[in-house]
Amino acid sequence: MKIEPFVLERYFAKHEFSARYLLSSSDCESFSMTELLSMSGAETTNLWDELKLGYTEAPGHSFLREAIATTYDSFTPDEILVLAPEEGIFLLVHALLDPGDHVVCTFPGYQSLYEVARSIGCRVSTWEPDEAQGWYFDLSKLQAKLQNETRLVIVNFPHNPTGAIPSRADFAALIEMVQQRGIYLLSDEMYRSLEVDPASILPAACELYPRAFSLSGLSKAFGMPGLRIGWLASHDLETLTRVSLLKDYTTICSSAPSEILAIIALRNRDAIIAQQLTRVHRNLIILDDFFTKYHDLFSWYRPAGGSICFPRMLTVKDTYEFCEQLVADTGIMLVPSRIFQFGDQHVRIGFGRENFPEVLNHYSNYLDQQFH
Repeated sequence: MKIEPFVLERYFAKHEFSARYLLSSSDCESFSMTELLSMSGAETTNLWDELKLGYTEAPGHSFLREAIATTYDSFTPDEILVLAPEEGIFLLVHALLDPGDHVVCTFPGYQSLYEVARSIGCRVSTWEPDEAQGWYFDLSKLQAKLQNETRLVIVNFPHNPTGAIPSRADFAALIEMVQQRGIYLLSDEMYRSLEVDPASILPAACELYPRAFSLSGLSKAFGMPGLRIGWLASHDLETLTRVSLLKDYTTICSSAPSEILAIIALRNRDAIIAQQLTRVHRNLIILDDFFTKYHDLFSWYRPAGGSICFPRMLTVKDTYEFCEQLVADTGIMLVPSRIFQFGDQHVRIGFGRENFPEVLNHYSNYLDQQFH
C-alpha cells in the first residue's frame, strides 16, 4: 500500500516533545495514573490488581464494551468494537471501499479521514465549510457532491479544527440524505461531549441510521490519548465483522492495562467530562479576551464544541513560516493551516490544557513584541 505522509503527525513528531509550550494540542488535560486509579471501584481495583499481561479479547473486554454501550441509548456490547481510534478509520475504510468508489469528507480535517480512501484508489470530494458564515457546513454543497458511485460520507462534528457543529435539523437532514441513497456514513465523534452549549449536542449517528458508524474514544474529551482506546459503534454487525477480520492483521487486540483503565474512566465518565468542560469554558473566556485585544491581528469564530479553534491571521502572509519562527524564538508550538492542506492564513489553537492561560500569555507577549 502506498499512502501520502500524515502531515499533521509528522509536524507533531518534529515539535511536540521538544517545544517547551504546546498551543495546538487537540486533546484535553491528561489524567495521571494516580488520579485515574483513585476513581476505581472495588470491582475494577480487583481487575487491576489481579491483571495478567496476556492477550485480551479481540473485540474488547466485555466490561469495557458494556461501559461503552451505556454511552448510547440503544446499543448492546456486541455492537461495539474496541480498537485504537486511528485504527478504526483505517480498518472501516478498507472494509467498506474498493478502488473507484466515491467518498465525500468534511475538510479541512484529520488527514486519515480522507487519505486512506485515496490510497485505496477511491475518488474523494471534500465538503468545506463557509468561513464567512462561522464555518457553516452548507448541506446544499454536500448534496451537490454526491454521485451515483458515492459509497461513503465521512463527517466530523464537533469539527476539528474549526469547532463547528451543525444544527440538529441539519444533521437530521444529512442522515436522511445518505439514507435515501443507501450511502454509508462514518461519523467521527471524538469531540462529542465537549459542546459549549449542551443543547447543541448531536445524537450519535450510529443511533439514527443502520449504515452509520460512530467513531469515538478516550483521546480527546477524556484526555487519555496514551491509553490508545477507541471504538466503532454500529448496528451493522456484518460490516463490524469485516472490520474485526481486518483487525487480525493490525493490533489483534488492545493493551490489557489500557482496557482496565478505560473501564475505570468510562464508569466515571460524568465526573471526568464535567472537569474537562469546566477547564474548556474557563479557557474559552480567556480566548474571548485575547481575540478582543488582538482584533487587528486575527479574525475568529468562537467554536461551538471541541477543544480547538481555527483563527485567521490578518497580518501574516504565511502562517507556516510564522509558526516555525515562533517555536524557534519562544518554544511555543502552534500548528499552521498548511499542515491541514488548507492554505497559509490560519492556525489551530488548542485550549483544553490546564496550562493554557500561561502558554497564551507567552504567545501574547510575543505578539506584542512583533506587531505592537
